[in-house]
Order: sequence, then C-alpha cells, then structure tokens
Amino acid sequence: MIKKDKIKDLHYSVTGVLTADELQSAADKILEKYGADTKMPGFRKGHVPLTVLRQKYNASAMADAVDKLMNADLEKYASDKKIRLAGAPRADLGKWEIGSDAEYTLEFDILPTLPAIDLEKITVTKKVTKLPESEVEIAIENLRRARSVAEKQPENYKAQNGDTAVIDFTGYIDDKPFEGGAAKMHHLVLGSGAFIPGFEDQIIGHHAGDEFDVNVKFPKDYHADNLAGKPARFAIKLHEVRKHILPELNDDFAKEIGQESVEKLREHIRDILNDQYTQAAQSEMRNELLDILADKVKLVLPETLIEQELQMAKSEHEHHHAHCDGKCDGDCKFDEKKERKEAERRVKLGLILAEWGTQNKVEVSRDDLQQAIWAEASRYPDPKQVFEFYNKNPNALTMLRGMLFERKALDEMLTHVKQKEKSVKPEELFKQASAK
Repeated sequence: MIKKDKIKDLHYSVTGVLTADELQSAADKILEKYGADTKMPGFRKGHVPLTVLRQKYNASAMADAVDKLMNADLEKYASDKKIRLAGAPRADLGKWEIGSDAEYTLEFDILPTLPAIDLEKITVTKKVTKLPESEVEIAIENLRRARSVAEKQPENYKAQNGDTAVIDFTGYIDDKPFEGGAAKMHHLVLGSGAFIPGFEDQIIGHHAGDEFDVNVKFPKDYHADNLAGKPARFAIKLHEVRKHILPELNDDFAKEIGQESVEKLREHIRDILNDQYTQAAQSEMRNELLDILADKVKLVLPETLIEQELQMAKSEHEHHHAHCDGKCDGDCKFDEKKERKEAERRVKLGLILAEWGTQNKVEVSRDDLQQAIWAEASRYPDPKQVFEFYNKNPNALTMLRGMLFERKALDEMLTHVKQKEKSVKPEELFKQASAK
C-alpha cells in the first residue's frame, strides 16, 4: 500500500509498504501455479508440496511477488489520482530481506493534461498550383524512354546526350590507379548524372573504338575521403554507342501501360500528377500546423520522455558517424543543447497529437496499416521482405501504427483550421515540400 507521495510538476516519488505476510501469500500463489506443471524426484507432476517448492524457488517467486504487488499498488494510486504514467517507474527496495516487510519507493513522470486548442483560430496556407500540360508530356516521354530499345550504332556515329556508352575505364590520381576506379564494359547513360560532374560530357562526340582521357575533379563532399576534392584522370576505351529508339506514341503503346488510348493515358497521368500536387500541398500544411502547435501550445513535458528521445538521437548520431575516426572536423560532435531542443519539440508534438487524436476518436484501421505496408513494400525490389519484416517485428508494426495515428490526427486537425489559398508555381511547391 502506498503511504505517502512527493510531487513536483510531472515528477512523482511515492513510498509504500508490502507486509511480509502479503508478500509470502503472493509468492505462494505463484509457487502453486508453477507447481501445477512441475515434476521433481519423488513426487508426481503437480503434487510437489508447497514447502518443497519454497525451499527451491521461493526467492524467484518472491521477486515476482514484489513486482506484482508494487504494480498493483501503483495502478490503484494512478487510478485514484487520475494520472497516466509517461514511462516505467524506477523502483528502490532499499535493504529489504525475505521474511520482513518491504518498504519501496517508486519514481516516475506522468503525462501532462492537454490544454484546450481552439483550432478555428489557427490559419494555415494552402498552396495551390495549376498543372502545366508540359508536365504531362514530359511524363509520357519518360514512359517512352523507359520502354525504349537501345540499338547499337555504326562506328562513325558520334555519341550524344541520352545515348548509352559501353566503356572500359581506369581512374588515376597522380598517375596512380586508385581502388574502385576501374570497370570493364560498363553501360553509362550519357546525361544521367550517374558519374561525377564533367565525366559524361567528355564522352559525348566520340566514336566507338576511340581511346581517350577524361579529366575531372572529385567534389569536395565526395563520400570517399581519399578522393574528395582531388583531380583525377580516367583512361577510357569506348566499345560501342547505343541510341535509344523510343516506341511510337499511339493507342497500342497506351494499352501496354494499361490504358485504352493515348488520351486516356494523358488523363491518367494528369490524375497522378494532380494527386502529387495535392499531397505536396497537404504536407506543407501539416508542417505549418506543427510549427504553430509547437510554438503556441503551452505544455509541461515529462523529463523521462525527453531523455528517451535524446538517447535515441545520440545513438543514431553515434551510429551515423561511427566511420568518422576523428576526421569530421567537429561535425561528429553531438550537440547536446541543439538535440535537446529538438527532442523537446518531438515529445511536445507527439503528446499533442496523441492526446488530441484520442479525445477526437482518431483510429488506425487494419486497412490503414495494410495500405501503409503495401506502399512501403512497393518501393523495394522484393516486397515480400517488407511483409516478412513486419510479421516478425511487432514493435516495428506498433511504431508504424503510431506514425499513422499521428498523421491521421494531424489531417483531422487540418479540417478544423482556416485555410488560406496561395497560388504558387509547381516547382516552388515541390521544392518547399522536399526541403521539410
């Protein structure tokens, strides 16, 4: 039974006592349950005397009894006080010994009460744009290019932007070949930007059979530290040039894409692009509303949750910079002050969305989860691996459900705020959305 408490903001410290008799009674019930399936020499299964079970398993049963009784006390205390814990409590039993009363202390943080949020007084900007017909044509050309046939060209043909060059190359720095800088019969689409800047441009204009050098400079932010910012020479042998022959744009082509005609294909692409614009605008409004909530809603935050977020950020930082080996010029240092501020923001917004969503009966359905998993799986070469991952990792599924809940709560909030439309160019909308 909890005897006294000490409260400061959201932090609680409670002290209680478990008598020796109630502890032993709880431990005996645990032993009896365990004994029902236990077989020991000289006794039939399920018929081991309690005194014998105590001799062998009492310490383990007593530890379970302490946890069970403390949790029961805490549940009753939380129910009476109408509070919700922000995390698992820290328990201290002092110098308790089996056979005596146990005085314990539990320390924990509770979740704050969400203040009323008048969403009707909040205004966010809804960015709208008109789909240029040129974007539809670009999408169609990309579809044609994806289904193009690369035809080998005669030796007198000069490589052009968009062609595929089949090359051997060997890279040198200070006339010494470097690791990972060579390949045979590599297929490179000129203009794709697959290689470092300037490399592909210097192949354009050459014929099959040409051998020549390409001189470039690795970018300063190149992922390999031993190459970053250094000039390099690549010895090239151009084996062949393949020109991409695009299929004719007609109804037969449209049917290959799953549409009845070219016009239906254009309508389908318009729908897809307009949906992308809508989603980008929605993403912008979500981000704006989150900024407003983080700034305007006053909420005392549980230190427990902030510390959890901070530790996760620190672990992620250490994992990301594990390869630095002191070569990051200060970038590897964990900025405690900056990260704590961001952790506080994440905790605050998470609590707001969780509480508001619960109050307003936001739910994540089975269909919501399945659609989210399907959407993620579609981005992988082997979708089956994604489904297996979630089947084998309940915690990952719980995290996904939490993310979907917050997204649905945020979208529901947006239906209650005022939306002021602003016309923008398509590229501006996507640039802003991708920068978030």
